[in-house]
Amino acid sequence: MGRYILGRLLGLVGVLLAVSLITFVLMHAVPAGPFDMIGMGEKIMPQELKDQLNHLYGLDRPVVEQYVLYVRNAIRLDFGNSFSQPGKPVVKIIAGQWPVTIHLGILTLIFSLIVGGGLGVAAAMNEGSWIDKFGTAVTIFCFIMPNFVLAYLLIILFSVTLQWLPTGGWISPKNWIMPVLANSLGPILILQRYVRSSMLDVLRSNYVRTARAKGLSERRVVWIHIFKNALIPVITVVGPMVAGLVVGSIFVESIFRVPGIGALFVAALTMRDYTMIMGMTLLFTVLIGVSYLVSDLLYAAVDPRVTFVKEK
Repeated sequence: MGRYILGRLLGLVGVLLAVSLITFVLMHAVPAGPFDMIGMGEKIMPQELKDQLNHLYGLDRPVVEQYVLYVRNAIRLDFGNSFSQPGKPVVKIIAGQWPVTIHLGILTLIFSLIVGGGLGVAAAMNEGSWIDKFGTAVTIFCFIMPNFVLAYLLIILFSVTLQWLPTGGWISPKNWIMPVLANSLGPILILQRYVRSSMLDVLRSNYVRTARAKGLSERRVVWIHIFKNALIPVITVVGPMVAGLVVGSIFVESIFRVPGIGALFVAALTMRDYTMIMGMTLLFTVLIGVSYLVSDLLYAAVDPRVTFVKEK
């Protein structure tokens, strides 16, 4: 187990290097730098000042030298200062807005588990009925509807037309409703499909037939033999689901003006804030990689048949 975890973590380091290199190259390939964007307004920054800032932040050095220096500092967890917020370390800025994204993610996960998991169980227990068809319709809707489109539709309906909910912010529970709904599309789709499929496999298994033949109550059969065993494969989707939440929050937070790292990432892209873009891209990569690892470890913990030791 320890060797497996070490191997996965070393693999994650390789992924981080690849992602950082690709991101770094793409950022510098895009026309205009971070200080060129400052001159896009009414006041144009003098070229001499731009040159001084580029020299101060090392942007006048060769790209290869800049990348090597960045990696060297990143190993010490020094991701530099933000270009758009001078003097503020990237780590502190992210740490200040990270709790909001965590809050949104937890609320989204709870809502998705209730709706997606509930629809999956109901569809499996009533296969072929209108309940099953309704669950399928919900998953089709989640599949074809991008979360940013749903976000604008929710604003038009609940904020503009009905005026029930505020258009943005993260102050009260009223502000949470629409971002959570928009961010739940992907997780609901994943959970409903996996729970339904897993439940149907267990329902058709021999040990469930044996349990019913012994005269056990249907409630006992469902909760002890069906539900418990059906949830084991669902653990494998934790990684993809967290990845979906991370990507989805980028658009949702920006649209609803939620002060989390998703909106921060969009602002960094707009302002060509290289250090913020790099820091947040690496953070997303670590989060996704660790979530996949935790998903695999949980699966091995609940299913004794799964082992990470290779047979000789």
